[in-house]
Amino acid sequence: MHFTHRRKNASASAATVLVLSLLATGLLSACTTDGGSKLPSTQKEQKEKTMTDSNLEYVSVTGSLSSAPVIGAPKGNPPQSLTSRDLAAGSGAVVLPTSTLTVHYTLMAWSTGKIVDTSWTSGKPATFPLANVIPGWQQGLPGMKVGGRRLLIIPPALGYGANGAGPIAPNETLIFVVDLIAVK
Repeated sequence: MHFTHRRKNASASAATVLVLSLLATGLLSACTTDGGSKLPSTQKEQKEKTMTDSNLEYVSVTGSLSSAPVIGAPKGNPPQSLTSRDLAAGSGAVVLPTSTLTVHYTLMAWSTGKIVDTSWTSGKPATFPLANVIPGWQQGLPGMKVGGRRLLIIPPALGYGANGAGPIAPNETLIFVVDLIAVK
């Protein structure tokens, strides 16, 4: 995963530094799981539901909740502010700003229309504190419920800004589709 937000607290514990390092290098998605294939009952109920074209003005998303989303190429100019829309409403626990989340996600770069990162490739969801990720996630995910799927279109100022990060170009608008599996 490439959407960490660096902490400025110099007295962070070694464990926090390790988790932040894993998040920064993209290794967390490869080493965290939801503990197997057990799904919350709300997700079991929604597993077979098929997503249809969301008909959003910027991008379309299709696919079922039990598999990676299919994201259509972005249309027009990107929005200048954060877009956060439920593609499928969950019915479980609600994300709070202080929550630790377990999610499957897919990230597309607006400028190229190409997938940059996804947890679906490994089949293992990522787990992390919401407070440790980019502002676009911190502002766009609270209120989401377990079992749901949400589209986030994140402008550069709420993502990686002028510096970019790894395969993410400077001043890139980010398109995320997030499936919420668990909240702590």
